[in-house]
Amino acid sequence: METELINYDKITRHIWQNLYKKTLPTLTEKELENIKSINDEISLQDVNDVYLPLIQLIRIYKKTMTDLTFSKGLFLQKIAHTQPFIIGISGSVAVGKSTIARLLQLLLARTFKTAHVELVTTDGFLYPNQTLIDKKLLDRKGFPESYDMETLITFLSEIKSGKDVEIPVYSHETYDILPDKELVKSPDILIIEGINVFQSTHNKHLYINDFFDFSIYVDATESNIERWYLERFKTLLELAKKDTSNYYHQFTTLSQEETLKMAKETWKKVNLVNLREFIEPTRSRAEVILHKDKSHKIDKIYLKKY
Repeated sequence: METELINYDKITRHIWQNLYKKTLPTLTEKELENIKSINDEISLQDVNDVYLPLIQLIRIYKKTMTDLTFSKGLFLQKIAHTQPFIIGISGSVAVGKSTIARLLQLLLARTFKTAHVELVTTDGFLYPNQTLIDKKLLDRKGFPESYDMETLITFLSEIKSGKDVEIPVYSHETYDILPDKELVKSPDILIIEGINVFQSTHNKHLYINDFFDFSIYVDATESNIERWYLERFKTLLELAKKDTSNYYHQFTTLSQEETLKMAKETWKKVNLVNLREFIEPTRSRAEVILHKDKSHKIDKIYLKKY
């Protein structure tokens, strides 16, 4: 891995945690528990050692963007309105992106007390199941072609322009896009999280990365991610046992052996292929790479040099 990251400074957790003397308010155990995804692990020690220094780095990037916008306005001799600061978070399925995104939203809201901080996942930009069926893409759900990337680009463009935007909503319970839409009110800071946020689109004039002011890739070994995926799949089945409307309920009548076999096949034929071919190749587009060990603990941080 490290030979592929020649454009990054590798920073150990021990060094990283001492780069910034924490003055930000920390969280309680209950608050941390409320933002954790299924089967994810994160501790208050992780918040202090990893995420508070990361927030300080984001503050530096945000100030730099604000100063640049002001200076460009002076150069052009016109008032330049500060645009929303957008953070992209990518990584494999089951690697813990959602927990990190929610944690950053909470910490950023406390750091920038008057700022409106929004979080959006790219799941809402998946095509509805019926559209995927019509396009013969249902078995490719999660792959680049299953996303309405043009709508995602339009959303980011309108957000950068300071507009309120309605976006589709995805339900993991029904495994489909819901009929209702969600209104994203013009934020000061937007976090957008998903497996596809660093990927290219058919629109060669604009790339998703063009809209990001800061970006994070959450990394781990394939074997660890597979184990986390299988553990999460098992938990999702447990939660779906009494809910007949839940997508996973249909699998609850299978034996443990059959369930494990199906989950392993899904990982191998879908998620692992997607990771190797489309997700991991975008890793070097991130400003920061957070690497997890087998216990979900961040053990290494990679910061882009230039």
